Amino acid sequence: PATQGRDPGDAINTAVQWGGFRKAGICGDLPGKSLFHVGAASASPPRAACSPGSPVSTGEQRHGPAPAVQERKRIPIPVSCSSHLSPVQAPSPSNGTGSASGWSCRPKLNIMFMKTHKTASSTILNILFRFGEKHRLKFAFPNGRNDFYYPSFFERSQVQHYRPGVCFNIICNHMRFHYEEVRKLLPPDTTFVTVLRDPAYLFESSFHYFGPVIPLTWKITGEDKLDQFLRDPQHYYDPNGFNAHYLQNLLFFDLGYDSSMDANSPLVEEHIQEIDRRFHLVMLLEYFDESLVLLKDLLCWQLEDVLYFKLNARKGSTVSRLTPELYEQATAWNLIDAKLYRYFNATFWRKVEAYGRERMARDVAELQRENEKMTSICIDGGHAVDASAIQESSMQPWQPLGEKTILGYNLKKKISKKHQKLCRKMLTPEIQYLTDLGANLWITKLWSYVRDFLKW
Repeated sequence: PATQGRDPGDAINTAVQWGGFRKAGICGDLPGKSLFHVGAASASPPRAACSPGSPVSTGEQRHGPAPAVQERKRIPIPVSCSSHLSPVQAPSPSNGTGSASGWSCRPKLNIMFMKTHKTASSTILNILFRFGEKHRLKFAFPNGRNDFYYPSFFERSQVQHYRPGVCFNIICNHMRFHYEEVRKLLPPDTTFVTVLRDPAYLFESSFHYFGPVIPLTWKITGEDKLDQFLRDPQHYYDPNGFNAHYLQNLLFFDLGYDSSMDANSPLVEEHIQEIDRRFHLVMLLEYFDESLVLLKDLLCWQLEDVLYFKLNARKGSTVSRLTPELYEQATAWNLIDAKLYRYFNATFWRKVEAYGRERMARDVAELQRENEKMTSICIDGGHAVDASAIQESSMQPWQPLGEKTILGYNLKKKISKKHQKLCRKMLTPEIQYLTDLGANLWITKLWSYVRDFLKW
């Protein structure tokens, strides 16, 4: 399949040495040295590189899947930043089929998640944060803020604590994708994943969320600015305008391409094929649960690893209802994104067919049951609430400029000890979780203080 034949990218030293100083996050070859864990015998390569915790013993393995809401033992962590496969196999999660197939795959730990805008990607980040934290993986975080200096192209120098020889397991914050730079940062066996959304609905969401910081929209009059804009986009749009990239083909832009090129150019198809070669899985927001089942299968994870609550959702009253006419206009205006989405919608359903329709239906039902179970265990009232009703400041999500339209949650007062930690982790907003994981967000926090002072 095309998704299994990624570009090799830059020449990466696939014979990189095992080991590294775990606490410093150093692994691979450094000039003149072959580094191993402190106190480890040089003849015995470590099982866990690029991981700040202690290695997990092979005795912590178990066969078959655990109940989704139970705390499970840590999986053995294979060597990172090396082309060598780990000598330790982890138990197969059986992919929700109930099969005790045993030792069929190893959990994948090196992940590039290309976080696109307005695609439920914050929910996916929470899944990655939880997994990485549980297994002591090393995240590549931005330095000083919560994105990699978007909309500039990603560069390795933007990574907190980056220097040659330091490796990372997971990168997942907003960036404008630059494949070659990412490949130089992550191990050769990294799994590339992203998520798309129907471009018409993505445009509606982006238009309203980012409108306050897009000067091009400020001159639009009338009660329904979206309708007014789509009547004659060229009247308002300037591709060189400040933050104009949010107004057309945002997916294509995020993925690193020229979003204002002619939609009928043969380059569009070439770029789409390039994305297909580079990414192992392209998820779809409209089929989020099916996407997570495919992700779980691809990464050889457990069901409990992909449980989720919907984060960063807008209040229903702030969501425009696209009429069929507006939907067609928004699709035509974002024609490159529409071509991108149609292509990967087709590849997505081919993956579902390969996975098995009946098997997919069973696994989606199981995921939904476990999510509902966690909702009843964790969430006060069983649903999201307005920002003004959130009781803990640590549970307040980031809000768009001048508005309080993003919903959040309240934890139940009484949660069993077994579930307290997981409940809080699943509900923690992105900015707060980044801070908990050690990301330096001083620019983001300074902007937050300014906004609060000016009451924006």
